[in-house]
Amino acid sequence: MTDEARGGEMTKLRSPEPWWAPALRLLRWLLGAVSLVAGLTWLLINLNGPSAVLDAAVGSVLAAGGLVLLMPHRIRLPRLATAATMTVTALGGAALGLTALKAQVCCMYAYIVDRGWPFPWAERGAVADDADTAQRLALGANWHVDLVSLAGNLLVFAYAGLIVVVIAVLIRRRRA
Repeated sequence: MTDEARGGEMTKLRSPEPWWAPALRLLRWLLGAVSLVAGLTWLLINLNGPSAVLDAAVGSVLAAGGLVLLMPHRIRLPRLATAATMTVTALGGAALGLTALKAQVCCMYAYIVDRGWPFPWAERGAVADDADTAQRLALGANWHVDLVSLAGNLLVFAYAGLIVVVIAVLIRRRRA
């Protein structure tokens, strides 16, 4: 059938998707499922923890981020704005989290200094015969980075950015 027979309208052919697109969709689904389960588990395990508000916030962000990743058909997000917001909030949140400081003396005398929020990911410490020497040695020691905790911080703050984008899209959609 020619274009004239169709009324002159051109047919729009859909370009084939790249070879890596199914793998990316699977990765998104797996990350969403793991995040949803981890967030709900975090909430259930830490109901009576020492920092219940912090644990509830972290678990809720993980669960909500996992839900968003699992349901791309329910809400279409602008890719560039979403990626930029998630990157900025992940890096900014992890950097601002370094302002949270926790120092403690423990166990015949270890002095540990942790930085990072919600999960401490930078630490230094020392062990000595008395608390003052342990503190002096710890404050002169090099910082050590826990990459797993750093990845957890980046994920939590990236999901917080994702949730901000979702809220912005829903507000814009409601106004339109």
